[in-house]
Formats: sequence, structure tokens, C-alpha cells
Amino acid sequence: MADMLGDPQVMRFYPAPKTREQSARWITWNEENYAEHGYGLWIVETRDGEFVGDCGLTWQDVNGTSRLEVGYHVVPAKQGHGYATEAAMACRDYARDVVGSPELVAIIHPKNEASERVARKLGMHRFEDDHGGIVPVRTVLGMTFRS
Repeated sequence: MADMLGDPQVMRFYPAPKTREQSARWITWNEENYAEHGYGLWIVETRDGEFVGDCGLTWQDVNGTSRLEVGYHVVPAKQGHGYATEAAMACRDYARDVVGSPELVAIIHPKNEASERVARKLGMHRFEDDHGGIVPVRTVLGMTFRS
């Protein structure tokens, strides 16, 4: 995880790649999500056990409102092969069918076209711009689930 989160290409839409210490704190935050909610970010691997990245569900603040987000990171060698889309679709279904969330969002840097393509493949559309977080303005794509 530290290698992926420290990779400048993976983290190009974040303020900076994470150090090993920051990556360890990120893992602790994820473990806390599991303890509190029963889910978080999962490791994504190929069928052969090769590390691809992570994908999962976390609660994020969007303009002062807590919303369930699907997030994903993929190592550079595996980008563009559909892994993020496949994993994010499984997370979307989990959010709807197991968590019972009425909606799901993806918070994306406005210039991250690849991540936006994944969100649109999930059926998401632009909800709003968020004026918080680690970048000054974040595009929020989302979807509501019909009951």
C-alpha cells in the first residue's frame, strides 16, 4: 500500500504522494472505518493474487454533509484494464444491497478524467462541486438508488 500511495502517478490528483508514515496512518484510518461501519476499502487483486490496488466505501464530508463514497486507486501497470470499474461496480452493489444506502458518490479531482469515466460507467452523473477536502474544488458525481 505504501508503494502505491507513494507513487506520484497514482497520487497525481492529490496534493502529494504519501510517505510511509502517512500510508500507515491511512491504513489505521481504514481499520477504524471497518471497526465503526463494518466496511471500508478492500485490496483488489487479480485472480492470480497480483496486487492491483484498492477500492471500497468510506464516509466523506461533501459540503458539510456526510455521504457514502466509492473510492479506488490502481497501480500504474494495471490502469486502463477495467479493474477499477469492476471493483467499483461491486462496491456500488454492496452499498445498495447490503449497506442500504440511498445514494453513492464519487469525489473526483476535476482533471481526473479516468476516474470520472469509471464513475460514469457506474451510472453516476454530476451532482455538485464540493468546496472542501484536500483540493480546492472537487467534482462530485453520484447516483441515488431506487427502492
